[in-house]
Amino acid sequence: MILRTPLAAGHQLQLLLLPSVLLLLLHLLLCDAKTVNPDDSMQMQHHQMNAEPGLPEPRAYMPDAQHLDFVYHDHEELTRFLRATSARYPNLTALYSIGKSIQGRDLWVMVVSSSPYEHMVGKPDVKYVGNIHGNEPVGREMLLHLIQYFVTSYNSDQYVKWLLDNTRIHILPTMNPDGYAVSKEGTCDGGQGRYNARGFDLNRNFPDYFKQNNKRGQPETDSVKDWISKIQFVLSGSLHGGALVASYPYDNTPNSMFQTYSAAPSLTPDDDVFKHLSLVYARNHAKMSRGVACKSATPAFENGITNGAAWYPLTGGMQDYNYVWYGCMEITLEISCCKFPPAYELKKYWEDNQLSLIKFLAEAHRGVQGFVFDPAGMPIERASIKIKGRDVGFQTTKYGEFWRILLPGYYKVEVFAEGFAPREVEFVIVEQHPTLLNVTLQPSKRLEGIGPMGPGGVPVGGGVGPGGLYRPIPAPQHYRPPVPPYAGAASSDSGIFSTISNGLNSLYSNIFG
Repeated sequence: MILRTPLAAGHQLQLLLLPSVLLLLLHLLLCDAKTVNPDDSMQMQHHQMNAEPGLPEPRAYMPDAQHLDFVYHDHEELTRFLRATSARYPNLTALYSIGKSIQGRDLWVMVVSSSPYEHMVGKPDVKYVGNIHGNEPVGREMLLHLIQYFVTSYNSDQYVKWLLDNTRIHILPTMNPDGYAVSKEGTCDGGQGRYNARGFDLNRNFPDYFKQNNKRGQPETDSVKDWISKIQFVLSGSLHGGALVASYPYDNTPNSMFQTYSAAPSLTPDDDVFKHLSLVYARNHAKMSRGVACKSATPAFENGITNGAAWYPLTGGMQDYNYVWYGCMEITLEISCCKFPPAYELKKYWEDNQLSLIKFLAEAHRGVQGFVFDPAGMPIERASIKIKGRDVGFQTTKYGEFWRILLPGYYKVEVFAEGFAPREVEFVIVEQHPTLLNVTLQPSKRLEGIGPMGPGGVPVGGGVGPGGLYRPIPAPQHYRPPVPPYAGAASSDSGIFSTISNGLNSLYSNIFG
């Protein structure tokens, strides 16, 4: 584990930006300049601001058929490959299971990093999830090849080495191994194998912000929910098939009945970031950004991206859950027009997606990152953080770390923690490298006007408190947007209208992904 020396007592804030002149000016403007130790600041910057240093593009991957060929792998073959890779590359990989499917198959996750067995303090965790729909296995195979590419390229590819030295990458190749087991190669449409062994669509099985989701929780989704509650993931991609587009939140919409055909976008407070992330994937893909429709009867997507709800709304999606509940920026990556294409096409799919898969993960190093400390320089765990004007937030880790992907501009961050006075801090994001922002909170004998504090240091009751500071809902211990007035009405849909709407939505998703 890489440890950091805590800030000395009395340090109020360290905001690191290059060049050094801008650094000093910002400190004079935003904090007490007398508390800044330039030597400590530069040391922290050296260890943590390892931004992408003008590296050459990742090299093309030449697979070694001895270890992994371009064929589909059943669960036993997938398991053998992951175990063998972990044994061959113990310094770069760690294999763990987050749970089991209905039929008892392990939901394997492979960590690929220069520190695979323990969290690197100050370095973000990111993830890919494949095969949430069992009959969409191209992503499953792409993730196996991504693992192989990383471990075989670490010592020869500068970009891969930088990425693995500065990021912990968690890869779940298949979230629905039972569905895959009953799917058929060459089937481009339809729903056979889409669902888990109990007939549930796992991408409709998560809690939903806009509408109460009454579908019974499944072991696969429960395992994923537990997984992302324990690791502060910054960035995530979910790989699907049936279209060629990068789709971003929200997937659902406040509109209630017959929403499937409204074609109205449902935008998050971080819409600029989500569009950027989607464009990073689409533009590094060989074809996606052209926005060409898969078939004459299917939609074309400008620049190869779309808002999820503008395409077709759905309730209980995984990407909305990641974002609203935990502040993890996840997008859905539809990477094949055919859901289950013939195996001989897999090599071409890899060539199309290799650069996108790598470049997307590097976006975790864009924006702001830092620590929240107490006056003694000790990290504050579960401090609640929100970028002002963006009512979906996140929390610090047990080491006091936080990350947020943001585009260049001026921002304010609001920080709450139990037993400390809330704090609002201004900072700047530039294009060339991430901004390191360390915040020290001062103890508070009482929080006048804020009201009682709940678990995790969040004020009870939610809403906006004195001074315009956001008061998050305490239950999930994360910033959440205020519950919309339409949520209750939307969740009350029942009877024949709900059945018709759900049936049409299911038919639409079976066709397009």
